[in-house]
Amino acid sequence: MTDNPAHLITEAVDRCLALAATWPAWDGRPIMTDGANVWTPSKAARRIQDHLVDHLAEVEALLAGAVPQPDAWHGRMVTLESDWARFTELDLDEARSRWTRLGQAYLNRYATAPDAWDVPRDPNWTLRQIAEHVAGITWYAEQVGDLRFGDSARIR
Repeated sequence: MTDNPAHLITEAVDRCLALAATWPAWDGRPIMTDGANVWTPSKAARRIQDHLVDHLAEVEALLAGAVPQPDAWHGRMVTLESDWARFTELDLDEARSRWTRLGQAYLNRYATAPDAWDVPRDPNWTLRQIAEHVAGITWYAEQVGDLRFGDSARIR
């Protein structure tokens, strides 16, 4: 395959942003998924950002021949106080800028190293596998979903 695997990430960013465009309609009530996870738009945005940053740092470390720093995120299992904040039009603008830039950073970085995409990096994944994994950020956005003013999305 000669197509840059990071295109998967930019496509995922686009999907996340399409869903996030509806999040200003959030009514402030928690969204429960899988019977155990509490979600809010700000929590989903945090997880998308953390995931993009974490794996971009991993890619950079691997390409530099360094050991990637282990992540210390608390992940989706915690809901921070800041996760309860409204997700406003300005938050959406910030997400558009931040997520699009991060997606572009992956695309540019992968473009500089096409011969490295499938090099085994045990115990780590290949760069292609990392891109495929990072494209899964849509899962976080889907936990909040497509919101409409007046709709309740408390349980999914």
